[in-house]
Amino acid sequence: MKNQQKWYKQLVVAALVVSIGLSAGIVGSPHKAEAAVSSSVTANSIISVGKQYLGTPYQFGSNAGQTRTFDCSSFTQYVFNRNGISLPRSSKEQSHVGTYVSRSNLRPGDLVFFSIPSKPGVINHVAIYMGNGNILHTYGAAYVRPA
Repeated sequence: MKNQQKWYKQLVVAALVVSIGLSAGIVGSPHKAEAAVSSSVTANSIISVGKQYLGTPYQFGSNAGQTRTFDCSSFTQYVFNRNGISLPRSSKEQSHVGTYVSRSNLRPGDLVFFSIPSKPGVINHVAIYMGNGNILHTYGAAYVRPA
């Protein structure tokens, strides 16, 4: 657990932060989110749905649409889909949807994308921003959890 916390702190420091800004609305194309979103109502719903899966085991490559296990992007895809927003399957594809929002302008419900220090700029993780510097995500040998 201590190693995961250390890794998480390193990840956050080295993060490439990009997000889907729910309050800015989302422009459509086949795999892009389908509608402009009411930020506070939808953000609360996204976070609420995500929290229903706290403790769900992590499994890399989890199948889309099922809830026995998640990887980071199947989790975000599932949670957003439950709120009427269609996202592509992978974190890299999800990072191309929506509008860039700077770290200082993040709002609850935004997606935050990360890279690791050894591969800067290569998206390999996604999480849901909950506000106050906290994210909801799943990673590694862990499970869906807030951080």
